[in-house]
Order: sequence, then structure tokens, then C-alpha cells
Amino acid sequence: MFFLLQMNLKVINTGYFKLDGGAMFGVVPKVLWSRTNPADANNLCTWAMRCLLVEDEGRIVLIDNGIGTKQDAKFFSHYYLHGTDSLEKSLHLAGIDFKDITDNFLTHLHFDHCGGAVAYQDGDLNKPRTVFPNAKYWSNRDHWIWATEPNGREKASFLRENILPIQESGQLEYLDLEKKQLFEGFEFFTADGHTDKQMIPKIHYKGRTLVFAADLLPSVGHIPLPYVMGYDTRPLLTLEEKKFFLEEAARDEYVIFLEHDPNYECCTVKMTEKGVRLDQTFSLNEI
Repeated sequence: MFFLLQMNLKVINTGYFKLDGGAMFGVVPKVLWSRTNPADANNLCTWAMRCLLVEDEGRIVLIDNGIGTKQDAKFFSHYYLHGTDSLEKSLHLAGIDFKDITDNFLTHLHFDHCGGAVAYQDGDLNKPRTVFPNAKYWSNRDHWIWATEPNGREKASFLRENILPIQESGQLEYLDLEKKQLFEGFEFFTADGHTDKQMIPKIHYKGRTLVFAADLLPSVGHIPLPYVMGYDTRPLLTLEEKKFFLEEAARDEYVIFLEHDPNYECCTVKMTEKGVRLDQTFSLNEI
């Protein structure tokens, strides 16, 4: 284990997948959302599964972990995984082994955010194991109950094989929703529109505030307020949460880290006569 005097952030790309464009933009017409996210012949758009590594004073924290590799071919055929990136490859390029991860912060437990947490030993479905053997896996009690006792709308997104082995391993920890902090400099807030008690990290980095937007703001194409995913369980609440967050981000010049945008790692936003709009896009290492 090595110790850093200053926090260091690294992008961990885990690959790309495809989802229906209409599902990703809800009631917004295709003629509008396709300007930023063009669809293929099957109306599918490409999305990143971009995670973030936070190294700070001996802790190596991974935020989310992608879709994983343990599902069968039929499952993956629905999502058209592509690209050359993977969780293992990206961690290796960052000089990190699975055993080095001290904390895995899970924004929420939908399969594209937590599927990489668990693998099958020797491919045996009866032998699930956590991928990060020395890590604490962080969720919160409210969201854990929401995910393990799922509603009919989200049941297909909360896969028991991704979730229950974390608890069975003894590595599951719950964050305090009153304190809202993993450690000093790594805070979070919750958002309930997409799913109950999704956790959105706010990280103080190089004199800026970086927000890992997760599914509160999947891409720059979702910045206009009506652009809300059809997957969200409470879309009107998402509208309120996005408005509050984006106005704060514009006022306080947040760096927004984009988990799902296929083209951009980070962006800033600004106030305009039409409301909050995109300002700049850039890579994390440009901060």
C-alpha cells in the first residue's frame, strides 16, 4: 500500500453498452434528443460505463464498477457491450490490482453500476465471490432494502446475483444519510427521482468541487430539464432534483463527472436565458 499527500483522481473506463434512445430520454421526441445522442437502426444509443478512482491518504476508492462479466450471453445480447475497455484492464493501466481497492462506493445497485462487484469463482454459478477482496462495499440501508425488495418497475435492474453476495461476504457497509460523508473531502447527497436514495458523490479536488453525477445526469444530452429518463421511478421529482443541482452547479462552477456520456468525461454548466445549459466539456486530466 502506498500513501499520497494529495488526492488523486483517475478515470476507470469499463466499456460501452447500448440502450433504447426513447427509454433514455422519456417523453422528449427523437428529433430533439438524437441531435446529441444519435441512434442506430434499432433506435439504440451508445452509453459509457465510466467509473472514478479516488486515491487519498492510503485509501483507494472506486466509485461504481460497471456491468461486470458474469452474466450469460443472452443477458449481454440485450445490451450490445462493445469497446476494448474493461474494469480489469483500466485498473491495471492505473497501476491498481483488485486487492488494492479499499472502498467500493456504490451510487446505486442497478446492474450497470454494480455488476462488476461480484464474479463467479471458476465460472461456477454456485460460487459467487466479491471482486475486491479487501474492500468495504458502501451503500445505504434505505437503498439496500429498496434493491433487495424491488418494485415491479425496477426488478429487472436489481439482480440478486450482483447484490446479495456482497452482504454474504461480510464486506457490506452502510453510510450515514445524516452525515453524508465517506471521509473528509468526499461527501455525497442523495437523489430519489431515478431510484430511492441514489448517492451522488461531491469530491473536493484541486480547489474545485467535482460531482460524480451517476444517473441524476447521465450525459450532456440530459441537461435540459425535460430530458428525463423513462427509467426514472419518479420523473417529476427528477425534474426538481435536476433543477436544484444544475442551478447550484452553474452558480458554484462544479465540475460534473459524467458516468454515461459516450463522448465526454466532464463538463461545466452555465445559466442562460433558457435556463441552465452546457458550458464546457473536457477530460478529467485537464482540471
